[in-house]
Amino acid sequence: METQNKIALITGGSRGLGKNAALKIASKGIDVIITYQSKKEDAAQTVQEITKMGVKAAALQLNVADTKSFDHFFSEVKATLESVFNAEKFDFLINNAGIGVHASFAETTEEQFDTLVNTHLKGAFFLTQKALALLNDGGGIINVSSGLARFALPGYAAYASMKGAMETLTKYQAKELGSRGIKSNIVAPGAIETDFGGGAVRDNAQLNAVIASQTALGRVGLPDDIGGVVAFLCTEDARWINAQRIEASGGMFI
Repeated sequence: METQNKIALITGGSRGLGKNAALKIASKGIDVIITYQSKKEDAAQTVQEITKMGVKAAALQLNVADTKSFDHFFSEVKATLESVFNAEKFDFLINNAGIGVHASFAETTEEQFDTLVNTHLKGAFFLTQKALALLNDGGGIINVSSGLARFALPGYAAYASMKGAMETLTKYQAKELGSRGIKSNIVAPGAIETDFGGGAVRDNAQLNAVIASQTALGRVGLPDDIGGVVAFLCTEDARWINAQRIEASGGMFI
């Protein structure tokens, strides 16, 4: 009888950091379910890349900002676990899906604020709550923060506030779910070259140079610098890490 692989569910896994994390998790021999909001082809491509690595994978559509869709989503997860993975539950939830909004504190609109709350805080809060019934005891929750919750760069007041809230929530999850052996940690990337927030860090040479000059390792981060940290937290080697904020920023603003 074949042994059951652990299974990770990662939101926003069709591109960027989420895709990199999904591939790194797969490289550890862990099966993966990714979610995508609109980029179905990208998600299918990621699934293909993962299955080539010898593990199982599936992609499901999800808008993390729409909490009313979560019951339907988890009924799809349950069906997918049974049909693709021959399993009833999964082991790791990675709340990765996100959007970037750049606006000064003085000019942030209520609409922008609500969009960020719904995506980064309310969505992650209730998605995790709904996931508890399908999450194996002894599993893990991995949230995603940002270096911007530790240092302040103008234009991210609302975004960073949501990440600060997620850092606090992570501790409460660890405390309250510990009786089930479920760990909760949060990874905080520094500035990364992706298409996040319109690709500013990647495409704006001046911004890129400024960040590199403020980073101890002398360059801007790449998705490859982050995915492995997330994957590590899904392994047995990380079993005693709990309630921690792990910043992966190359030493930004230290």
